[in-house]
Formats: sequence, structure tokens, C-alpha cells
Amino acid sequence: MSRPRIVIVGAGFAGYRTARTLSRLARGRADITLLNPTDYFLYLPLLPQVAAGILEPRRVTVSLSGTLRQARLVLGEADRIDLDARTVHYTGPEGDGGSLSYDRLVLAAGSVNKLLPVPGVAEHAHGFRGLPEALYLRDHVTRQVELAAAADDPAECAARCTFVVVGAGYTGTEVAAHGQLFSDAQVHKHPMRTGMRPRWLLLDIADRVLPELDERLSRTADRVLRERGVEVRTGTSVKEATREGVLLSDGEFVDTRTLVWCVGVRPDPLAESLGLPMERGRLLVDPQLRVPGRPEVFACGDAAAVPDLEEPGQYTPMTAQHAWRQGKVCAHNVAASLGDGEPRPYRHSDLGFVVDLGGVKAAANPLGVHLSGPVAGAVTRGYHLAAMPGNRVRVAADWLLDAVLPRQAVQLGLVRSWSVPLDTASPELARVPSGPGRGESGAEGAAGQASGPTGSRPGGEPGKGRSGPRPPAGPHLAPGPVKRTDVPADPDAPAGPDHPADPLEGDS
Repeated sequence: MSRPRIVIVGAGFAGYRTARTLSRLARGRADITLLNPTDYFLYLPLLPQVAAGILEPRRVTVSLSGTLRQARLVLGEADRIDLDARTVHYTGPEGDGGSLSYDRLVLAAGSVNKLLPVPGVAEHAHGFRGLPEALYLRDHVTRQVELAAAADDPAECAARCTFVVVGAGYTGTEVAAHGQLFSDAQVHKHPMRTGMRPRWLLLDIADRVLPELDERLSRTADRVLRERGVEVRTGTSVKEATREGVLLSDGEFVDTRTLVWCVGVRPDPLAESLGLPMERGRLLVDPQLRVPGRPEVFACGDAAAVPDLEEPGQYTPMTAQHAWRQGKVCAHNVAASLGDGEPRPYRHSDLGFVVDLGGVKAAANPLGVHLSGPVAGAVTRGYHLAAMPGNRVRVAADWLLDAVLPRQAVQLGLVRSWSVPLDTASPELARVPSGPGRGESGAEGAAGQASGPTGSRPGGEPGKGRSGPRPPAGPHLAPGPVKRTDVPADPDAPAGPDHPADPLEGDS
């Protein structure tokens, strides 16, 4: 008798936990295949520290093949799922196609940057969902400070030293907090940069930062940001983005060359393509994470609308914490569907939240106990070390080095502006150029090793206009692999920039 075939699509928090738990439960009695565009699991909560130069990129990545010994890794992106034929069709990193047959399917495709219909944002803003975007932002901030130091025009210097972050949820708050420290460190004690004042603005249409969390955490984060010099603008959004700056909803125009888009996330469009019942872009499942009418299909993480049994009538938010827990439950239920154990519903209890604010500062409420300052910072870092499935010693070593040594603020030039467009279904991959006889390698894109178009400025920044998400077209230059570029706009996105992100859409 052949062993059951289990295919897991996506290796984010939900997919990775499902694969790891299933590998332990199956004990070699099932063929487990993990389909993912990259060969690593990305620990997203520490991504702002990569952008700020605290952690090296590999510290927040965990090898899939190295830690999932009982699962087969297939590099590629799912393009189409044939539910009747029980087949997943995918495109590999070098453009070749393939298919995987399954007896059980786990859809854990995750999420992508959430877009709003704000003029100019898609062309001039960058998101913060993947490693390429973090590497780009680190280079970009460093480059702007260096160009500002060399500028003769005070107005140009001020514009290059102004950084605008939209969205004051987890991601935006941590990016602004770490970014302010990073840019300040580049001008501090530098004789040629005396008088330069990096300016960071954090915008959100909500009435406070971290609107989804307890008000005490919000107040702590707000106080730390303001004391550090971050301009927190609540009740404010972006009305238009241009190559010279952003127009705010209150009528002010801010001269800047940096717009970081952290307004939240939306489910990966793959879930919508299945033609199954949806809830605002998420695949409807029962409390056991099964798709109704398709007992062989399970879904978890940001791709799934999981009923919240603690809040009847609601669905669990799109956060890494929920995705990680759902992955474990999903694995047990897949095993149960194959005759090993009993299915269990997904229930959760609130263990608290942690928000890293850079340096020794943080806001945390473990088990409902509100903490701030260095104590919260220690708890936050301890939580991340405990939660990471690997690289703990290396992460701790980087933290120790950062505490005693100055950061290395240099441009590596590995990721270009056009290779990390905001409007993409694959934030985990950077777009790469391809020449004749050369494959379009998504793995290469993830590593950021491709050279940019010939018209790029030194250091990786293309011409001032940042002419959109694609490199210049030509007979020997084409965009690298990007999944489903014809994805329709989010049907449930708010009608305009003056509306907050839907509470069901995450900011993990």
C-alpha cells in the first residue's frame, strides 16, 4: 500500500509549523512535500532589525531542508490548484513548470502587501514583507544619508534625510523606531555631517499607534517614539505620492525620497483562485481548519478565515502568533484524517504581545502584565529567542556585538528599487533581470545577486524617478519571476486612503 501524499503550500509561520509537526507525527509513514519559493523560513518579527543593520540577513532565516529532514522541499510558486484532480501546478525558480499530486493539501500561502487606491503609492513606495525589501531599505536609508551629506542644497539634504512610514501597526512602529536609531547613528559623531537631522514620520489614520493592541502598550510605544524624535501623526494618511515627496491628508506636502508602506497585509491571491467560499480574501474553514466540502483540503495562517471560538462570529486576526499555533493544530488534524488520532478545533488564549522599539526599549504585556523600558526589552528579546526555530546563538551573538560595537553602515547594492515593487504577489522574491540563455532564478533574486539595469545609479538606485516596479525593457533584459502579475485589486480594500485597514487584515 502506497504512503499518503501530503502537500503543504507555503513555508511561513503556518506552513513551517505544519510541516515540522507532521514530520514528527508521521514518522516516515507519509510523503510530505513542502512547496515554497525560497529554501528558508523567514522569522518576520526580526525583519526590522535586519533593515537597521543589527542582524545579518541569514540570522532571521531558517533552512527548510536542514530543519525538516522528513519533508521534501520543492522550490517553486503555486500557480494553480486543480481540486478535482488533486494536483498543484507550480513554476520553479528557473521558469520550468511542474505539478504535485496529493491526498491531503494544506494551503498556507500567507499574505502580501495590502494596497490602497492612493495615487503614486504603487510607483514610489516600498513594502516590508520580505527579506529583499528589508535589504533594500537598509541600503536606501544609508544611501540617502550619504547623498544628503554631499548635497550643496539644504532643501535637498533635508528631503533625503526625511523618511515617511505609513501604518502604525506592529511593522510600521518597529520600522520607524529602529530606523530613527539607525539614521541617527550615521550622523552622530561624524564631523562632515554636523547639523544633519534625520527626520522620521509615522502616519496612521487611527487615533493612536498600535491601534489593535492594549492602550497601555500603545501609550508606551507612542512615548518612546516621540522622545526619540519620531513625528507620530495619528489621524493622518497619504493622499498622493510623487517622486519628490508625499501629500498628506491634512494638506501638508512632505519633501522626501523614502516612503515605506506598512498599512497591513492581504491574503495571498492564490486562495481566491480556488473558487471556494471566501471571507474578505481568506479561505473559509471550519474550527478544525478543514475546507467545507473538501475534506482533503486544509488551510491555516493568513490564507484562512478561521472561526474565533473565543469571540463567536469573528475570525482570528492575521498575525504570526495565530499562524504559528494554527500550524500545529493543522498538522494534528491532517494526521487524524489519515487515521492517527482525533481532530481538534483551533482555540487560543491571549498570552500577551511584545513590540521591539529598538535599543533597550520595548513594550510588552506577557500574561497581562504591562512592562516597559529595559525590562520589556529583555522580555521581548527572550520571547523572540524562544520562538525562533533556529539560529538562536547567532542572533544572540549579533545582539551582543551590536551592544558593544558601532554598526557598519555601508551599501551592499544587492537589491535595487525596481526589483522590490510594492504591487507584487511575491514579496519574498526580488525581481531579477535575465539575459539570453540564462534562467530567471527566483533563488538568485531572493539572494539579491543580480545586477541592475545599465541605467542605474551607483549603489543600486535607478534614476531619480524610480520609474516603477519593472526595470527598463529591452531585448536582453526582462523582469525575473513574479507570481501572478495580473492579480486583480483587493476587492475589499477601503475606498480611499482616509479609511483604516480592516481589523481582519493583519500586520504581522
